[in-house]
Amino acid sequence: MPNSMPFPCENVVDDHKDGNSGCALKKLISKELLQRAETAPHLMDYLHMVPMAVVGVPDFYPEISRKLGEIEHPNLIYPVSENVFVHIYPDVEDPRNYYLAVEPPIGMDLEELLREVERRLLDYVDILAEAQTTEERIKALSEAVEHCCVVRGESKGNGGEKKKGGRFSFGGSKEGRIPVTGRELETIKYIVLRDKITMGALQPLIKDTNIEDISCSGLGPVFVEHKIFKGLKSSIIFDTHEELDDFVIRLSENIKKPVTFKNPIVDAALQDGSRINIVYGGEVSKRGSNFTIRKFAETPISILDLINFGSMDHKMAAYLAIVVGDGLNLWVSGETASGKTTLLNAITTFIRPDAKIVSIEDTPELQVPHTNWIREVVRMSGEATQGASVDMFGLLKAALRQRPNAIIVGEIRGEEGAVAFQAMQTGHQVMSTFHASTVEKLIQRLTGNPINVPKPYMDNLNLVVICSAVRLPNGKLGRRVLSINEIIGYDLSSDSFSFVEAFRWNPAEDEFEFTGNMNSYLLENRVAPRRGLTQKDKRKIYLELDKKAAILEKLQQQSVTDFYDLYQLLAKAQREGLF
Repeated sequence: MPNSMPFPCENVVDDHKDGNSGCALKKLISKELLQRAETAPHLMDYLHMVPMAVVGVPDFYPEISRKLGEIEHPNLIYPVSENVFVHIYPDVEDPRNYYLAVEPPIGMDLEELLREVERRLLDYVDILAEAQTTEERIKALSEAVEHCCVVRGESKGNGGEKKKGGRFSFGGSKEGRIPVTGRELETIKYIVLRDKITMGALQPLIKDTNIEDISCSGLGPVFVEHKIFKGLKSSIIFDTHEELDDFVIRLSENIKKPVTFKNPIVDAALQDGSRINIVYGGEVSKRGSNFTIRKFAETPISILDLINFGSMDHKMAAYLAIVVGDGLNLWVSGETASGKTTLLNAITTFIRPDAKIVSIEDTPELQVPHTNWIREVVRMSGEATQGASVDMFGLLKAALRQRPNAIIVGEIRGEEGAVAFQAMQTGHQVMSTFHASTVEKLIQRLTGNPINVPKPYMDNLNLVVICSAVRLPNGKLGRRVLSINEIIGYDLSSDSFSFVEAFRWNPAEDEFEFTGNMNSYLLENRVAPRRGLTQKDKRKIYLELDKKAAILEKLQQQSVTDFYDLYQLLAKAQREGLF
């Protein structure tokens, strides 16, 4: 797969080493960027290729923040790992800027060396096969590459030596090995490990925690959705269907779910939990094979992170803390990429800490901080287990026999929705995500085929949170909770449903309105009685809401926004009766 930069990438003249003060580049770039480039030769080579006279000198950021997303034409470099960097490169003629991965092979022509190393590695197939885990495979392959090569200037030893600390014994002498420079050896190891064990040219994108989605729509560039710089086009480009098909086949084999003409669609999870969908061949996809990777965040976004992003405010979070903590049923609804799963993850910190939770998903995305958490995932027939398929419907029925306090369903799509309502009727708290942009559409889908929830059962669902990706007043895109809606019930005589907005987003001001203040059906009629408040005193529940909002605001001011740290603090506060 070619890595096509938006400018010529010729081999650079090596005029920036050995203390050569005549290198004009050193006088242009910042001190921080120069320091990193001097320890990463490929970054220095790359900087010599960048047409700075046209786009300007890139800034360097050891860490990037969301404020950088306000730059109209960003031109900056940041590190993804010790030896991989990313250049956000401006394109004034396209809505999407470039996402350019700067890897060790930049500035080097290693094609012949790599071919020879690949040929030599065939001699070590039996030894490499001994490696079982990913860590062992990395170590074995790294040692094999080192054994194929010899760094020029090293003394030639006799046979039988084994690298100190090596897990695998290759034996042999240094006679006949491929002579390379130290930099060539490290770069060859990087390429071989990247292509044989990890995700190949996609690996820098996988490693970048700032990326949410990676997508290939057919021929052309691979696109990424960046948390800060939004939609970008990468330098990874497929020019032919043959090239794209070969890559998709290798990709599917790497995740041990090979695609074929007979089985052209694959859904799977990568080792880090990221979700991948692959569609193979031109018969089912007219633009050719395609794939989408939805990145998995190692640490989920917390409710305070969402407040920082402007998705909601402290009172909304406090309201959700009350209703979720009291075991009410809640669904997060919205369109694709509206932030449903992110919000559902975030509010799990409000489930009481001693609860037993069962989550059910088709691909694992949910991250629950509780220790008593059973995580169940559907199994399709024909997988490596050779067992029968297990769907969401079956898992949900099984969950009802596990006596959980709360059941979280990754997404309701079909007949499992009716079982979810049965679970609500038997006293289980149920939370889920759903594809519907309004409460009305949600009710229509739930009460129609194939879910078929009886209309009188709808009041078992207490709360619907509507999320959306919206255009903000400043013209930028953002994710907002459009409304929090309380489901009151179904009127048989008029065949109509009643619900009220507790909160709503004001798009003109980008602010949230507490429309249910001193008039919340759920707070006054469901939560207040459970807390022993009489009809006369039921409005004291709003004081509790204000108290929780103030606590959350204080934690935010103290920068306690980490998902797991926040859960631990809230759990301790709940045990002590403070939250």
